[in-house]
Amino acid sequence: MHSAIHRLPRGGPLYSETSGNSAHLFQGGAPPLGPLSTSPPPPAPFIATFLLPSGACHGSASRHFAGCDLPCDLEDSIRQSARASALFVSSGGMRAIVELLIPQLQFLDSEGAQEELWGLTRIFVDTIIQETGGNQRVKAIFPDTGAAALLQYQWKDAEFGFASLSDRKPVEDGDDIVVMLVPDYQMLEYVEKIASRLSDDPPRPLIMWNPRLVSEDVGVGFNVRNLRKYFLSTFTTVYSMRPMPSGAIFRCYPGMWKVFYDDKDRPNRYRLAKEQASRPDATDLEQIFGEIAEKSEGKPSMFDKALGMISSMNRFMKAISK
Repeated sequence: MHSAIHRLPRGGPLYSETSGNSAHLFQGGAPPLGPLSTSPPPPAPFIATFLLPSGACHGSASRHFAGCDLPCDLEDSIRQSARASALFVSSGGMRAIVELLIPQLQFLDSEGAQEELWGLTRIFVDTIIQETGGNQRVKAIFPDTGAAALLQYQWKDAEFGFASLSDRKPVEDGDDIVVMLVPDYQMLEYVEKIASRLSDDPPRPLIMWNPRLVSEDVGVGFNVRNLRKYFLSTFTTVYSMRPMPSGAIFRCYPGMWKVFYDDKDRPNRYRLAKEQASRPDATDLEQIFGEIAEKSEGKPSMFDKALGMISSMNRFMKAISK
């Protein structure tokens, strides 16, 4: 068990007392992705950031990339995920997934949400270009033709190519790195075709940013198992931020998977519970939070809620795996 302590002011960012640097712990669940609008973004996309304590983010911890600490805010998380993706690709990796399972990127029907989403994707792709030296052609593939056309018109200064999943030829021979932005289950066939083409000689890297390839509306079980076994298993999750009722799961390549939990002895503070090489599953989380709950000596709380949620998730995963 590690002793690093993190503090989360109510409604504010997370920061590490041991380093004096700030990093945001995104709160809330991860509801299904809504439909995507094709309305053009404003000239200066609104980026949802979070108020930081005065002086909390000097020399942001996330900028110490080797340590890959929790990010300062949403925009910093986007840049951090792009650096992780670029490092993975530069190290010879071919298939990567970035998942930011936070409310700001889930509720896409609210006013300004679409503009924010596309603004964040621009930051991600631009950072990929910067981190790979700017000498590789990057192709950004958007969910639909309307969004791709409008953003290409809006971003005339973009240094990357534009395409949509349903284009006749979304990937060209000159593309060195392909980034799929928010691909969803309705376009899964196109996603798999593009991935297959990129595997041909010479193979080229594919990065999926916040994919939503499983839908609650079309059922689970056999389809989900096949998707995971034959397709998603070929990808490496290079960046993941997943909130929980009393903590978060975090991974930033090349670092390990980390589980943070609420320190009940010190209100609004969080501790690093565990690091491990693989993504913690429901059984791992149940064990981690169970041990923490036992040590809390009966102090109720979000741990009970977390355990209940994890136990239900564990039963669900076992059921669909049969």
